[in-house]
Amino acid sequence: MKKVDYKRDFKTLYLPKLEPEIVDVPEAAYFMIEGEGDPNGEEFGVSVEALYSLSYAVKMSYKGPRMPTGYYDYTVFPLEGVWDLIDKTKPVTDKSNFKYTLMIRQPDFLSNELYEYFLEETLKKKKNPKLDNVKYVKSMDGLSIQILHRGSYDNEPASFEKMENYCKEMGYKRSCKTHREIYLSDPRKTASDKLKTVLRYKVEKI
Repeated sequence: MKKVDYKRDFKTLYLPKLEPEIVDVPEAAYFMIEGEGDPNGEEFGVSVEALYSLSYAVKMSYKGPRMPTGYYDYTVFPLEGVWDLIDKTKPVTDKSNFKYTLMIRQPDFLSNELYEYFLEETLKKKKNPKLDNVKYVKSMDGLSIQILHRGSYDNEPASFEKMENYCKEMGYKRSCKTHREIYLSDPRKTASDKLKTVLRYKVEKI
């Protein structure tokens, strides 16, 4: 079986256009962790590290004593985040007021039992305090609007404005206050003006 690559096999969901489009996002399984505060802070980084540690434990399991039934080679999915505000009266520019759920999609062969096993094994090797907060959850966004945002995270409002205008033109309305971001670039290695981020939120037909 060929290696599963999200950029090729799930292109519609992970490599959208530079203009808004409506998509139907199916159910998928994720490792998730919740948090609050400035994403530039230490806690955020520790949470991201916990998600990747566990995700790579699953990815590399073919080398260990318990290779999952149905295992196939794949590219680890990118980091995603669903964002909200703690206090809705505060401006969105106040990053200390952010509330988020970080996640990484997992392959189809993973099960609840295997999740417990890989979590236990990862805890033996890693001293990350956030590992205990990671959950294995299935989630489905369903009907959504998305766009590929290029540039700094601080410039995302311009892309959201495009999405809102498209919804009005096409007869859709936003059905959820939160939004999802999928990080296709590593901000530690990529200039801010070259960052690529999928922006998405749920909609419904008017």
